[in-house]
Amino acid sequence: MSSFTDRVLQLVAEPSYKPRTIKALSRHFQIGPDDYAAFRGEIKGLIREGKLEVGRDKTLTKPETSGAIIGVFRRSPKGFGFVRPHGLKAKEDAIYIPAEAAGDASSGDEVAVKIVKKSRREGMNVEGRIVQIVARASAGFVGTYQIEGGAGYVKVDGTNFHDLVYVGDPGAKGAKPGDKVAIEIVRYPTPYMEGEGVVTEILGERGAPGVDTLTVIRAFNIPDVFPESVLEEARELAKQFHDDDVAGREDVRGLLTVTIDPATARDFDDAISLSRDENGHWSLAVHIADVSHFVRPGSEIDDTARKRGTSVYLPDRVIPMLPEILSNSLASLQAHHTRYTVSAFLDYTPEGVLTSKRFARTAIRVDHRFAYEQAYAVMRDPTGEHEGVAPEVVKMVVEMLELAMILRRRRFARGALELSLPEVEIELDDLGKVAGAHLAVNDESHQVIEDFMLAANEAAASYLTENHAGFLRRVHPDPEPNKLAEFADFARTLGFAIDLPQSRFELQRVLDEAKGKPEEYAVHYGLLRSLKQAVYTPEHETHYALASDDYCHFTSPIRRYPDLQVHRQITALLAGKKPRSNEDELAVLAEHCTRTERRAETAERELIRVKLLTHLEGRIGEAFHAIVVGVEDFGLFCRLVELPIEGLLHVTSLADDFYYLEAGTHTLIGRRGGARHRLGDRIEVRVARVDVDRRELDLVTADTPVSRTKSGRMPERRGGGGPARPPGGPSGPRPERPAGDDREARPSASKSRPKKPTKAAKKPKKKR
Repeated sequence: MSSFTDRVLQLVAEPSYKPRTIKALSRHFQIGPDDYAAFRGEIKGLIREGKLEVGRDKTLTKPETSGAIIGVFRRSPKGFGFVRPHGLKAKEDAIYIPAEAAGDASSGDEVAVKIVKKSRREGMNVEGRIVQIVARASAGFVGTYQIEGGAGYVKVDGTNFHDLVYVGDPGAKGAKPGDKVAIEIVRYPTPYMEGEGVVTEILGERGAPGVDTLTVIRAFNIPDVFPESVLEEARELAKQFHDDDVAGREDVRGLLTVTIDPATARDFDDAISLSRDENGHWSLAVHIADVSHFVRPGSEIDDTARKRGTSVYLPDRVIPMLPEILSNSLASLQAHHTRYTVSAFLDYTPEGVLTSKRFARTAIRVDHRFAYEQAYAVMRDPTGEHEGVAPEVVKMVVEMLELAMILRRRRFARGALELSLPEVEIELDDLGKVAGAHLAVNDESHQVIEDFMLAANEAAASYLTENHAGFLRRVHPDPEPNKLAEFADFARTLGFAIDLPQSRFELQRVLDEAKGKPEEYAVHYGLLRSLKQAVYTPEHETHYALASDDYCHFTSPIRRYPDLQVHRQITALLAGKKPRSNEDELAVLAEHCTRTERRAETAERELIRVKLLTHLEGRIGEAFHAIVVGVEDFGLFCRLVELPIEGLLHVTSLADDFYYLEAGTHTLIGRRGGARHRLGDRIEVRVARVDVDRRELDLVTADTPVSRTKSGRMPERRGGGGPARPPGGPSGPRPERPAGDDREARPSASKSRPKKPTKAAKKPKKKR
């Protein structure tokens, strides 16, 4: 901004300001005749951007925001955008913002909007103007450095900015054309003025190994280095730890205990003990790493962990919430070492009815560490040869499977939902490039841990509720009735009768009926789109998908801050103290942890998309099988079967007819021939265009010829006005899978350390 703009905005924001005309303002600032034209031009610009309002008497004031609608702005590649008000009930409630009314708002910004008029755009109710930026999503961005006309510019990744951002002299900080750089925005671009920024870091040459990962880390402002003071504090904790000191703890090191984790995991935060008496009653112990023993409130480690909120698991590296001295050593439940835990002791009848629960600070020693594959082999063949596995361990693992399946059946009997959407996991080579993909595994060994972790989480939540302690709950709000009604209509078009979509039992019946049928994916994905996302909150609310009245995250304090907060409340009660509980502080913490969780998930999806797009740059014209995961009037969003990525098949690629959208059934219908393309359909497509920097993938039908340009890429995307990326795709928000959202994220090859050549970059097997 110029000095004129700064001074004017500062003046009109003062409480004592009295509205003035442009002439009066020029006299106030003693603007000379030579500068008046420039001054007037900048004032006009502020008016166009909505930063100043003009009264009937032509006086200027700060825009009135009372009565304004607050929401989140998303800008399209063409400059216009939409604001989704907080508490949005339907897609049609989004407010259309023309490019000239968006000012310098950037995608993700929280903004105040004034309604201007009914929109002429089909499907949109109203048109608005942004009158204030309430909160910037970020001031930092990542892009590609280039030189234009002797000056340095950055093409920002994604579609936040349509034009280049000026960054000053060429070669700033030694950047070379083609380098990926991080910048801080000094002036956000508007339709009337270019943006300006400053290069803060050179990330490396575009395409060089590791640069894509660093690009995403910087783009999402994820802290990836611990301050030296935090590391020193962790080293001091290591010096003070003596594994023979179990004073003040229940010593259960003689209890047979096992862990089941991915083969390449490095941190272990849960272990299991199980026994059954002569009457068939079960005694289950779920031992969770006692992180609260090491991370004390107010310490530097605690402050850093709180800010991070969660560990971030990227395809080729993990960014831990806690220093590795803790996460991979002191707190980690390594086999044959004494470790501190908080244990949930749960007793069940032979039918799986919980009869008692108690918690204790304990000391354990893990007798056997299983990889999922090894545990599954024991479960499938308990009488076979299993090298290094003692008979008593085999017996316990088999009994673990039996109890877990009992608890699983009871969970579904009370109305829990089970969505089945096969996940595809990418495999990386030693340079971090995509080498292949495979279907994710979710066999009985995973389900055993999942169900035991669910049981411990529910027990922790009910224990804290009974003792009136405030804590961070994990809730899954009930879906909107209209969303369930839409799903019911959609299911009926596929041939599935559904009378009471509000009933979870009815919904699960439809899911079960669809299994093994061609419509299975459509039904499961359609229901997923109808559900809300799970969040953290101190409010006593239920978890819809799990059909649970009390639920929290207790079993992963190494990787999630909400679990650590729950541990602190439980251990306070065990010590006979009244747990510290401030509702307002908890609400702020809940919002922060939800936000950091979303950031971590989105960053993971973004990097997967970048790696897959880079891989597909060399596969232009190749055919793939795909599933329709989104239907809009401008085309179909299709997810490739062989690779976990979505792309846009524009309606103009459907050359056999002219298509219209039947929104209620998520179907594009041909006007002449009546051909139908609906959500969940399988289709064969070809890769037509890839733009890694803009995160775009364009597809065409398999019978459409694709030709390369000399550069190996298709021409720029033209027409249609569709979004640059699929809503709910890897780079954008997508509905959470109820069965997956609340499984514990378990470190695998990708969640624990960088992968070796061609090893699977696995998405974590999760326990709810």
